[in-house]
Amino acid sequence: MRRALVLSSEAARHWFRASLPQRRAAFADLPASRTVDWRLTSDDVRGVATTYFATLAAVFAFIV
Repeated sequence: MRRALVLSSEAARHWFRASLPQRRAAFADLPASRTVDWRLTSDDVRGVATTYFATLAAVFAFIV
């Protein structure tokens, strides 16, 4: 009997992981390549300030 027609992995213990195709489940356990740095930079603050003032100017121009 061929088992290629089985749509779930019986070895996976979680229902969502059991429903994933085998090619996706192979990448699920890979470690992250690098850590994420969540510190704010001056470019982040400048982007938020620019967006805020541009939106404020657009709303003000629409009202007036």
